[in-house]
Amino acid sequence: MNVLVLTRRLRPMDLYAIDTVLALVFGVALCGFAAQESPLDGSTVEPGWVTGLTAAVIGLPVAVRRRFPVGAAVTVSIAATAALATKVIPNYAAAGPSVSLALTFYMLAVATPLRRSLPIAAACLAAVVAALAATGGDLWSASGAVVYGTVMTAPGWLIGWTVRERRALAARQSEQATRQAVADERLRIARELHDIVAHTMSLIVVKAAVGNHVAEASPQEAREALRVIEATGRGALLEMRRALGILRDETPYAPAPGLADLETLAGQASYGDVQVRLEVTGPAPPEAVPESVGLAAYRIVQEALTNVVKHAAPATCRVAVTVGPADVRVDVTDDGRRPVRGQGAGHGLIGMRERAALHGGEFSAGPRAGGGFAVSARLPYAPVEVAA
Repeated sequence: MNVLVLTRRLRPMDLYAIDTVLALVFGVALCGFAAQESPLDGSTVEPGWVTGLTAAVIGLPVAVRRRFPVGAAVTVSIAATAALATKVIPNYAAAGPSVSLALTFYMLAVATPLRRSLPIAAACLAAVVAALAATGGDLWSASGAVVYGTVMTAPGWLIGWTVRERRALAARQSEQATRQAVADERLRIARELHDIVAHTMSLIVVKAAVGNHVAEASPQEAREALRVIEATGRGALLEMRRALGILRDETPYAPAPGLADLETLAGQASYGDVQVRLEVTGPAPPEAVPESVGLAAYRIVQEALTNVVKHAAPATCRVAVTVGPADVRVDVTDDGRRPVRGQGAGHGLIGMRERAALHGGEFSAGPRAGGGFAVSARLPYAPVEVAA
C-alpha cells in the first residue's frame, strides 16, 4: 500500500524518468547482453548492429509503457518472439527479454480493463512460449517452455491487475465516503432547519393567537404581538439563509449561534408566556467551547424551550448551562403542565438526542416527579485555545 501511495505522489515527469531508467538498465542492457550470447547449437553469431537493434526494440518500449501500454506490450512481445525464434537471443538467455515483458505486462494490467488486457497478455505470452518451445531442443520440453515463460512474465501482469483492483477499491471507498459526508451534511442542515422552523413557528402561532384574541379590546397589545411576530420571522429568515448558504459556495450571512446567543434565545421564549431564568456558569470560559459543541448546546436549549412554549405555557423555565473544562452540561426544567401526548418521543427529542450522540455525549428527557418536564444533556469536547 505504501508503494501505491508513493507512486501516486510522484509527478508524471518523474514516472516517465523512472520508466526511461528501467528501459535502459533492465531493457536495453539486459537484452543486449542476452543477444551477445552464442547459441548452444553453434549457430552463426549475428552482426553487432543486429544485437543493438534487437536490444533497442525489446527494451526501449518500456520507456513509453505508461503512454502506450498496449502498444508497448505488443511491440516487446513481437520483438522478443522474433529474437528467440531466430536465436538472436539464445533460449537459455530468455530471462533478458522476460524483464521487459514483465514491465510492460504490469503497466498493461494497470492501465487497461481486464476484459482487454487479459486477452492481449495471453496472446503475447503464447507467442513467446511458442518461440521458446520451438528452439528449446534439449534445454526443455514444450511443457517446460510453457512453465518457464509463464513464471517469467505472468507475475508482472498479475501484480499490475492487483494494483488496478486495489486502486479501484480505494476510489470506490473514497466515493462512498464522499457520498456519506454529503448525506451527513444534508442531515445536519435538515436538523438546523427543523429547529429553526419549529422554534419560530411556535412563537409566531402563540403571538398570533394572542393578537387575534385581543385585536378589538386591546389594539396596543395586538400591535405588540405583531411586532414580536415580525422580529421573530426576520431572525428565522436570517438563520435559514445561513443554513442554506452552506449548500452554495457563499460566505454565511452570520456566524452559527452558540452559548453567547442563549440570552437572546431566552428573551424570545418569553414572548410565548414562558418566564426563562438563564444561568451560564462553570470554570471554563464559553470561548473555549468549539463552535460545533456550542451550536449543539444552543439547539438543544432552543428545542427544549420550543417544547415548553408549545406544550406547557404559561410556565416558568430554568436553563442551566455549565461549561466545564472538558464538557458542557445543559439542564432545562419547567413547572408547566403537559398533556399526555406531550410526554412521547417526538422529532424534537429525537433531534436533541442525535445532537448529543454526534458529539459522544449523553441525553435524557422526561417528566419531573414534582410536575413539569426536564431535559438534560452532556456534550464532551476538546478545549479550544483562547487567544490572550
